[in-house]
Order: sequence, then structure tokens, then C-alpha cells
Amino acid sequence: MAKIKELPELVGEFVDLAKQYVKDQTIGAAKRLGRLAGMGFAAAILFLLGALFLAVAGTRAIVGLMPDGPGGPDHALWSGLGYVVAAIALLGVTGLVMWRATK
Repeated sequence: MAKIKELPELVGEFVDLAKQYVKDQTIGAAKRLGRLAGMGFAAAILFLLGALFLAVAGTRAIVGLMPDGPGGPDHALWSGLGYVVAAIALLGVTGLVMWRATK
């Protein structure tokens, strides 16, 4: 058993050890979690940009496949139909991705 004279020294040592433990277990873990969350956020932004560029390219490809090239009498009609078809296709792809993500 510790003597009365050693008690303040032991309490001080206990407080220092407790501070070090809390720092290692909370601050260190929070830093690692923040780094991981930052990487996840960056990856999500890159995937979002990739999906956006693919959607725009797909829309332009579908509109380009519609008959009656630019400047024709029915260009606005075919162009509008191309955008509608592209929107339906993009909704279908989104539904497929969401369906597969929930499995």
C-alpha cells in the first residue's frame, strides 16, 4: 500500500496517464476518421462529375441519333424528343443502380 507522502505523486501520475489515454483514444481516432471522411467525400465528388459527364455525353449522343439534322424543318421536334428519350434512359439507369445498390 502507498504511503501518505506518495499519494499526491501517484494522483499526478494518474492524471497524466488519463490525459494521455484520452488524447490517444479520442483525438487520434478523430483525426483518422476525418482523413477517411475527406477521402470518401473526394471520391463521391469525382464519381458525381464522372456520372454528370457521361449523362451529358449520352444525351448528346441520343439527340445526335435523331433524324432530320440541324436546320431542318422539324429539328426542334426531334431534338425535344431526343431529350425526352435521354431523360427516360437516364432515369432507367438511375433506377437500375439504386436497385443493385440495395441488394
